[in-house]
Amino acid sequence: MTASAVRARHRSARRPVTPLTDLATAATGTLAQAGRRAGVVAASTGLMVSVVAAAPASAATASGDQAALPAVDTAALTASAKTVLETAPVVTAPADAAWTFEAPAATAVVPEPEPEPEPVVTASRSSQRTTAAAAEAAPVAAAAVPQSVAGNAVLEVAARYVGTPYVSGGTTPDGFDCSGFVSYVYAQLGISLPRTSSAIKASGTVVSAADAQPGDIIWTPGHVAIYAGGDQQIDAPRPGKSVQFRSIWQSNPTFIRIG
Repeated sequence: MTASAVRARHRSARRPVTPLTDLATAATGTLAQAGRRAGVVAASTGLMVSVVAAAPASAATASGDQAALPAVDTAALTASAKTVLETAPVVTAPADAAWTFEAPAATAVVPEPEPEPEPVVTASRSSQRTTAAAAEAAPVAAAAVPQSVAGNAVLEVAARYVGTPYVSGGTTPDGFDCSGFVSYVYAQLGISLPRTSSAIKASGTVVSAADAQPGDIIWTPGHVAIYAGGDQQIDAPRPGKSVQFRSIWQSNPTFIRIG
């Protein structure tokens, strides 16, 4: 029997392929794609990323060559991110910034003060004589005397003392306070009135403003005057003033008729 000298051929040994081999190959491809996306995101936010990756040995192809990852141009990505930052709007404020507020202007209307309550202190007789002499020397201005004075006994007497200074507690032409003036004028006509404004109110009859007549008394708390008709009165106002005709300033006066 003749022996054959030709040897049989055998395939070269190959790496065994298992289900895990397919899984490793798929994972390697996913990692490569994720690496590329991470590089783009990092560059857009101004960060610089270097990607260095290598396929595991288990991802070798059937021919033994490893899959190569594509290169990422980080310099271009960084330049693009810097351009975005440079063109972004920047809001700044100076260190010494200050704010101002203009308050609206306000004005106050100050009403005329009411006369002071009747004092009880009397002035010296020497000063009273001096001021009285000056008052008598000064004539009464005709324009300051209302027409209602003519023919009215009370107002004719009262008008004689225009210009007499206000004196605390005064009851004579040397100087009057409000009730001292009213009492003195009525005394010249033979009518005796009490000394204080509250007592004078109780000495007469209250009449309405519509029924008031020139010569009646105008009363408000702490002050009395003589009604001169229309919206006028004559009185001794307050310290620093003198007997005068003037407008009725009281908002709700009481009119008193004597006799």
